[in-house]
Amino acid sequence: MNDEKIINLEIKFAHQDNFLNQLNDIVITQQKSIERLEKEILDLKGNMNVRNTVDANRSLSDDKPPHY
Repeated sequence: MNDEKIINLEIKFAHQDNFLNQLNDIVITQQKSIERLEKEILDLKGNMNVRNTVDANRSLSDDKPPHY
C-alpha cells in the first residue's frame, strides 16, 4: 500500500470515529430525556392516585352549586 491510500484510510477512520462520538452523545441525551419523562409519568400517576383518594373520601354535599 502506498502512503496516499494509508492517509485516505486514516482520514476516513477519523471521520467515522467523530461521527460515532456524535451519535453516542445523542444517545446519551435521549436516554436522559427518557429517564426524566419516566420520572414525570410516575409523579403524575402518584398525584392522580392521591387526587382519586381525596375525591373518593369527599361527599357531593361538600361541593358548591355551579352558580356560586
